[in-house]
Amino acid sequence: MSERFVSIFAGRATKELGSKIAEAYGIGTHLGKSSVAVFSDGEFQPSYDESIRGRHVYIVQSTMPSTDNLMELLLMIDAAKRASAHKIIAVMPYFGWARQDRKDQPRVSIGAKLVANLLTAAGVNRIITLDLHADQIQGFFDIPVDALYASSLFIDHIKNMQIEDLLIAAPDLGASKRASAYAKRLGCDFAICHKHRPRANVVDSMTLIGDVKDKNVILIDDIIDTAGTIVKAGQLMMDNGAKSVRAFATHAVCSGPAMERLDNSVFSEVVVTDSIPLPATASKKIRVVSTASLFADVIHRVESYESISSLFI
Repeated sequence: MSERFVSIFAGRATKELGSKIAEAYGIGTHLGKSSVAVFSDGEFQPSYDESIRGRHVYIVQSTMPSTDNLMELLLMIDAAKRASAHKIIAVMPYFGWARQDRKDQPRVSIGAKLVANLLTAAGVNRIITLDLHADQIQGFFDIPVDALYASSLFIDHIKNMQIEDLLIAAPDLGASKRASAYAKRLGCDFAICHKHRPRANVVDSMTLIGDVKDKNVILIDDIIDTAGTIVKAGQLMMDNGAKSVRAFATHAVCSGPAMERLDNSVFSEVVVTDSIPLPATASKKIRVVSTASLFADVIHRVESYESISSLFI
């Protein structure tokens, strides 16, 4: 199908990013026309304000809290299906609920699997997302999932910084695979922090594995939530002789005390993507790398049936 049959829409959570993706794709600065009717009790109903019959509909929406963002995406998928869209592709820069990828204790849900089921039941044909918290979530779907990596953006950014005595570090064991891949691509040393977490969002103790003395350290992670882990890891680096510490994270969830912690941290800067819009009160240390060109490139490749394997780095 010709790319002239492509329509890009965005939910309210990621309207600005959706507009940038549409512009980078070449459609123009304006997204497809859609609106959301909100009832007095808080219920809402998205609608498409133009014909999408027979079109490839790309819906850009991150599903960070509140749950309204996920529900809006589901309703937009359902509306597109009922409006006779030929294909419906959900572009989810941030795949929420991804930390619930398994039963890690008795009597808990597997939220990521539930979200996968909901998206499939709504009628989506394909998922495009960025830095899934757990790669195995792709297996929760019986439809194609293009799980991209922010490394395709961050590595070039780091190279352009031309940092001497560079060392890549992981703030915990969960981030070690990701950080190791960065170190390999950049040809530099690697360190890991081992943490003990008594409960969610609380770090009790942390130990450094590796030598960071006289190094300019970059900590790599996929999510900054309350910023407790990454700030503690940054301080550990400085306490062990690092010359400087920066943080690179894909998704700036930044809940609770995160912004205050980042402001008071040892980081010279914190680099994130625009997968989640930043609040006006965001830390002045935060720098944003846009994902618009990456997603636009993937949409082009999907439409022309080209390989996207070069983006899985």
